[in-house]
Amino acid sequence: MKKIYYTLCILAVLLTTACGKDFITAVHNSSEPLDEYFTNEDRMFQGLVAAYDPLQWFDYFYQYDALNMVSDIMADDIYCGGSNEGDQPVLVKTHFYTATPTDVCNQIWTIAYSGVNRCCHVLERVDGVPGMAEATKTLYRAEATILKAYYYHWLWKFWGNIPYYDENLIAPYLTAQLGHDEVYEKIVTKIEEAIALNVLPMKVTGNEGRVTKAMAYMLFTDVVLYQNDQSRYAKALDFMKEIISSGQYSLVADYAGIWLESGEWGPESIWEINYVNEGGVRSWDAPIATGGTVYPVLTGIPGASKDFVDGWGFGGVAKSAYEMYGEGDQRRDGGILNIETYVASDGGKETCTPRWESEGFYLLKYIARKNGNHGYKGDPNMNHGNNYRVYRYAETLLNAAELSVLLGQDGSGYLREVRERAGCTDTGTDQLSIIQERRKEFLGEGKRYWDLIRTGQAATVLKASNHAFRQNDWTESKKYWPIPQSEMDKDPNLVQNNY
Repeated sequence: MKKIYYTLCILAVLLTTACGKDFITAVHNSSEPLDEYFTNEDRMFQGLVAAYDPLQWFDYFYQYDALNMVSDIMADDIYCGGSNEGDQPVLVKTHFYTATPTDVCNQIWTIAYSGVNRCCHVLERVDGVPGMAEATKTLYRAEATILKAYYYHWLWKFWGNIPYYDENLIAPYLTAQLGHDEVYEKIVTKIEEAIALNVLPMKVTGNEGRVTKAMAYMLFTDVVLYQNDQSRYAKALDFMKEIISSGQYSLVADYAGIWLESGEWGPESIWEINYVNEGGVRSWDAPIATGGTVYPVLTGIPGASKDFVDGWGFGGVAKSAYEMYGEGDQRRDGGILNIETYVASDGGKETCTPRWESEGFYLLKYIARKNGNHGYKGDPNMNHGNNYRVYRYAETLLNAAELSVLLGQDGSGYLREVRERAGCTDTGTDQLSIIQERRKEFLGEGKRYWDLIRTGQAATVLKASNHAFRQNDWTESKKYWPIPQSEMDKDPNLVQNNY
C-alpha cells in the first residue's frame, strides 16, 4: 500500500474563548508517514483539528464559494451581483442555472472531499493511539463522523449522485458512485451512529466550534427534512425537543446583534464556523492559512467608507425580499441594509456606487464593517472575523414547528416564539406558513433554495418571470449541478448529471 504523507496546516478552528478568539495552531511538517505519525494523543488531536480545517475554506479557495451565498443566488431573494455579468462567471452561471462541467463551483467538491479524507484519517487511526482514554477516542470518533457527514451532505445537496467512501482510498483512488437516495442513507445512518455513542455534549464552553450533540441533531434534521424521510420525522422532532428542553439555548432579544462580533457564540448559536482576524495571515496566495474570511468584502457596499468597508457588491438583496417584511419586523432592518434610508439618516456621509443587479439592498448580516479585520497581518480583505452562523436556535424552533405539523401535531407554540421575538404579526401555522417564516428568519443564510426544493415549490417560484434579472426557469434537471469535468476525466465510470 502506498504511504501517504500529510502536512497539517491547521487553521483557527477550535476557539478557546468566545470573545478573545484565541486559537490553536498546530503544524506538522514532518516527513513521517501518517501510519507512523499518530503515536500519541497530542498528535491525534492535531489530526482531529485538521478535519475541521476545510470548513473555513468554503468562502474562498481560488474560487468564491461561500455556501450560504452559492445556495441563495439559486433562489429568489439574493442576487449574484458584482461588477457585471462577466465578473466571476461561475457564480453568474450558478445564479442563472447555466452551469456546465467546466463552469461550476468545483472547489466545493474539492474542499468537501478534503474534509472527508481528513475525517477518515481520524476514524482509521484513533483506536490505535496508545495511552488515550477510551472515552476520548470515542469522542473523537463521534466528532469526525459528524464532520464527515456534514461534508458529504453538501456534496449530496449540490451533486446528488456522488462517489462515496468511508475508508480512505488507495491508488487509483476511485470508488463507486452512489445514487442520491443511497448517499442520503449513508449520511443519515452515520449521524445516527455517532449520536448513539452518547459522548457529544449538548453544548461546549471554551472550545466553541467543535461538534456538539445539538449540532448533530440539527444536521440530522436538516438532511431528513431535505429528503422528506417521513420514517425519521418523529426522531427528528424528539431531537429538537431535547435541544429545547435542555435550556442551554435561547433566542436573543436583539436580532441585529446576532451578526456583530459581540454576537458570535451567543445564547442562540448552535454551531458557527469560526474565522479569526487577530493575527490573521490569510492571503490570496495562501487561502488556507490561519485567518479570517473574504465574504464580508465580497458582499460589501461599493464605495462605502464610514461605518462599512468598500466592498464588491456581490450577493445583494432583492427589493421584493426587503418588502416582504411587516413594518414592525426587526428582521428586516436587522438583517438588510436599505442604502437609501441609511444614507439619508447618515446625512449623506456614507456613499454607495450601485453595481450589477443592485436594487439598493445589502445583506447586513455579513457585510464588511469598519475595523472588522482588526489585528490582521495578511491581506486586509481576506481577514474579516465574521463567523459563519450555520445553525441557530431559531431554526430548532422552526424545525420543531414544521415536524409537528408534518406529524399531525400542534407546533404553533414553537412558531410563536420566533414570531414574537421578531415582532411578526403573521398567524398561519401550516407547513407553507412555516416555510415563509424560515424565509424571513434566515434570509441570506443559505436555507431558502433548499426549502423550495424539498417542499416542491422550486419549479413554480423560481421562474424567470418572477425574477428581476433571470432569463431561465428552474427545472427539475437543475436540482443537481454537473459533476466537474476534471472529476469526469479521472474516472471513466462516473455518470454525469443531467444539466
